[in-house]
Amino acid sequence: MFARNLRRLRSAHRLSQEALAEAAEIDRTYVSALERGRYSATIDMVAKLAAVLEVDPATLLERVPRNRTGTKG
Repeated sequence: MFARNLRRLRSAHRLSQEALAEAAEIDRTYVSALERGRYSATIDMVAKLAAVLEVDPATLLERVPRNRTGTKG
């Protein structure tokens, strides 16, 4: 869930992985790994990314329904 939400919200804010990483003061490869589910984010990292994306940290962790095309809705 976290990886999908992070990617969706980053895209909605029209941020590249590099721009998100710079704003969060982390490495771009770490953002990539988070979005691919290769790493698990700490609570502190969830809070930091949520702040950059201007959402509540819980938003990054919530289950978002998907329709048959794989998009939200």
